[in-house]
Amino acid sequence: MTGHALYRGEVMHLRLRPFRHGFRYAAFTLLLDLDELDRLPWPLRHNGRGLMAIADRDHGPRDGGALKPWIEARLAAAGIDLSGGRVRLLAMPRVLGRVFNPLSIWFCHHADGRLLAILYEVRNTFGEAHSYLLPVETAPAPGAVIAQQCDKGFYVSPFIGPQATYRFRLRLPGETLTLVIRESVPEGPQLIASLTGRRRALTSGALLAALARFPLLTLQVLGAIHWQALRLWLKGARFHRRPAPPAEAVTLVRGDLGQGAAGEHLAAAE
Repeated sequence: MTGHALYRGEVMHLRLRPFRHGFRYAAFTLLLDLDELDRLPWPLRHNGRGLMAIADRDHGPRDGGALKPWIEARLAAAGIDLSGGRVRLLAMPRVLGRVFNPLSIWFCHHADGRLLAILYEVRNTFGEAHSYLLPVETAPAPGAVIAQQCDKGFYVSPFIGPQATYRFRLRLPGETLTLVIRESVPEGPQLIASLTGRRRALTSGALLAALARFPLLTLQVLGAIHWQALRLWLKGARFHRRPAPPAEAVTLVRGDLGQGAAGEHLAAAE
């Protein structure tokens, strides 16, 4: 499914060790075709000021440069040629001038429509960002589950150690949005996080309705992160010091885990 879309849904986090701790909150996110950023409905603007915006400086190299050439260069360095294919970015927009995306996802397609790679762009609350580029070795069938994994190489939470593995399970965004991330440490499973949502056409009406429902979206996200961190600290979660960020902005990870059947269950906590 090409073009822009808006997804209204929910974010969920569940910590599994050394004690259980969970939370969830409603949110919305956008799926944007990088070739069509000049065709956004009001009040969403590209690189502009206003009620809502998607800004190039918030993603990729974060220098304000165009995003499509940047991701194509990263893919080319990994030996992946899109041949002019589409790249779709799943991310929250700037709302009233502010934004914080803990995770943005880039879906990179060949000109014939095949999914060739996914880039997971991660941010922490210390102003740092790092991306994991995972080629899709086997093009997923329509509706199939995409399973990928990589070792953690970037400091995100002060309450999870540096030695960890991410396991991503998701489907290409369609009428619904489903992403589940399982993070494991040497002792075992540590965290389950999910993002779910239902697709709505990206129209002025849908954007205004989302803005009315989430006028302080960025503050909501940051507030939830800091409030939950305080609760974890009060519960006695171990604190890990922040190391220097990776020297490279993008980590290339080879190999995926294959794909599941179209009807495979993607529950956040099974």
